Amino acid sequence: MSGLGVVPLTTETILAEEQAVRNRGVGVRTAVESAFGEGGTEGTLVLTDRRLLYVCSSEQEEDIPTVSAPFGLPAHLRLKFSDVSDLDGIAPDPTNVMILLSSVTRVAGHRGEISSPKLEVSWKEGGEEKRTEFVQQVTGGRKKNLDDWAAVIERLLSGSQKVVPLPSLPRPDTLEGKVIRVLADMQEKGIFEIESETEAQFKVELDPDDVQAACEKLVSEGLLTRRPGMEGDPFYSKASPLGGDDLSP
Repeated sequence: MSGLGVVPLTTETILAEEQAVRNRGVGVRTAVESAFGEGGTEGTLVLTDRRLLYVCSSEQEEDIPTVSAPFGLPAHLRLKFSDVSDLDGIAPDPTNVMILLSSVTRVAGHRGEISSPKLEVSWKEGGEEKRTEFVQQVTGGRKKNLDDWAAVIERLLSGSQKVVPLPSLPRPDTLEGKVIRVLADMQEKGIFEIESETEAQFKVELDPDDVQAACEKLVSEGLLTRRPGMEGDPFYSKASPLGGDDLSP
């Protein structure tokens, strides 16, 4: 489906988000592309309690270093993603895809030794059976991968998946309110990244100690989760309504 359709969003809850995902139609790629995630479009995949959304509108790009780039290839990977923290604010784009969970007929996750994790989805639309696959671009050092989404979607379809209500968000004019909105993309970030993004988005100057204090307050309120980094510096991400089934990277 082009665009995202018209769906009442008053009670819709974002459960998971994966940036830099490739959407590839089955049967239009080579064996090499299938193994390594090439081909198709690149955007952000979002799972809500009602839909699976693939968004390419308002794209941003980010370069991340690669651990070991083969000779002659760039030592970084350029990723594309879209900001979908506000479902009502998603700009229309012909490459966007909206799949109602109620229309899904099959979902499966796949991960091989040399292939990227991916999520295959089949669904009914206008009496027609459609099928595509979403391929993860960023791998390594993660808690969950895109193939893990399949089990959660299956439980959502059967009604057995628990969704935990989160506390109300702090006011947007507070530092806590600004920080939680920077972390709305459900991606894990360190203090200095949170500080930089908050300053850029809200045109303010911040002290990293104040940012960390705000993060810790949000952790105590159940709105953020904290993970210690390898060098002791904490990483924060938005708490998931999936609770113990959290699909955060």
